[in-house]
Amino acid sequence: MLTTTKTLSGLMGLCIGDAIGVPVEFTSRAERIKSPVTSMQGYGTWDMPPGTWSDDSSLTFCLAECLCNGFSLDAIANSFWRWYDEAYWTARGEVFDVGNTTFLAIANLKQGIPPLEAGGKTEKSNGNGSLMRILPMAYYHKSLTFAELISRVHQVSCITHAHMRSQIACGIYISIAVCLLQGLDPQAAYLQGLENVRQIYYTSEYALEMPHFSRVFSDEIDKLPLEEISSSGYVLDTLEASLWCLLNSSNYAEAVLKAVNLGGDTDTTAAVTGGLAGIYYGVENIPSEWISQIARKQDIMNLAERLAAAVYTSIN
Repeated sequence: MLTTTKTLSGLMGLCIGDAIGVPVEFTSRAERIKSPVTSMQGYGTWDMPPGTWSDDSSLTFCLAECLCNGFSLDAIANSFWRWYDEAYWTARGEVFDVGNTTFLAIANLKQGIPPLEAGGKTEKSNGNGSLMRILPMAYYHKSLTFAELISRVHQVSCITHAHMRSQIACGIYISIAVCLLQGLDPQAAYLQGLENVRQIYYTSEYALEMPHFSRVFSDEIDKLPLEEISSSGYVLDTLEASLWCLLNSSNYAEAVLKAVNLGGDTDTTAAVTGGLAGIYYGVENIPSEWISQIARKQDIMNLAERLAAAVYTSIN
């Protein structure tokens, strides 16, 4: 089924990027240049077996699972709590690598604070924790107007990351993902994705934040030299790095390995890159040996099938 293939391509693409990045998270770019990652490895930073994915994929799968039953911020927020408290949608029944902003938001949710008020709102709350999990929202592109889709993307970001900068990063990412789902190539999707959100962000309260996105909206993020691409846990760095990796690659494996070998927040940069690369190149072009090693592979495939059935056959 074509639509299931599209959902699986994005979810598996994200998850595999995550898993390849996990063993070398926090290593430097100099280390990665000296000893580049070329395959699915294990152990390393978190001492986990090969194919183990992190919170990036866990929270992505939590969101996707919730979307199978329609759109509910309360349900999404509750699934995030279950992930943290019960190891729900973890690779091997263990939670690790929890971002501080996400942790604080989940603590707020547990205390009964509503989802839209739980996330961090300060400028220092702009880690990449909402961007890394937002991809499933792109699959709503056929059942919502574009403006409504981006509004919901902002709401889902706000559960953990409520600052406008994080919301905008998620909106840009989803806009580009939608263009890829519509069949555009990466360069065209990047340009059209920016065009589609330009009016939303430059003619509203979000406009004050837009100077931070000048490099993304230059239409030439891919032209920047490697030395100017940062791969920290800052949301803007992750967005820029993922677009740079996607636009400077010609296949899925090249894109995610380029992301991992930037060093730094390797799992998230590769997950965010891998979601887009997966959609464009398709799950059939992800190395089969990587897919075979991934934890809970069948569960991910089943989730993709349910998500496709939910978002492509009904209006939510």
